[in-house]
Amino acid sequence: MKKIVLAVTGLLMGLVLSASAGAQMGMDGPKPKVVFHVDYPGVRRFSGQLTSVYNMVHHYRNQLIDYDVRIVANSFGVRYFTDKPLENTPFEAGKALRERREDLRGRVKSLMSTYDVQVAICDITREQLGISKDAFYEGVTFVESGVVEVAKLQQKGFAYIKAE
Repeated sequence: MKKIVLAVTGLLMGLVLSASAGAQMGMDGPKPKVVFHVDYPGVRRFSGQLTSVYNMVHHYRNQLIDYDVRIVANSFGVRYFTDKPLENTPFEAGKALRERREDLRGRVKSLMSTYDVQVAICDITREQLGISKDAFYEGVTFVESGVVEVAKLQQKGFAYIKAE
């Protein structure tokens, strides 16, 4: 009886480890790693990019595929992750952004909290604008340079996507 229990336990452990490895590998290969780069002023463009991020992570979740999806924002992109109007700066929130701010904020926060999308803000841009870190949405992280972070992630095998 002990041999049967041990054999079944061993079999179950093997299945659990196999399933875990499959999730880490993305079932059909290495875990998908994607970085979305946001550095542009177009509000409609940003909204479209958020839709692409959602579609991607939703697909991976439905397929039970583990993933690592990130957004890196610099230049104009930082304005989508704070409610500050950035008055008297080149990145000031115009009418289109002010009108869509609530919707965009909700979508960003949902991607971060529900879908584990990581968001990194460029400290160079943030410092040039004189904005404190606590002015940004909860959960965002800060990197020394947005473009350097994008390059580092690409060197680590992240696919690069930027809305056009």
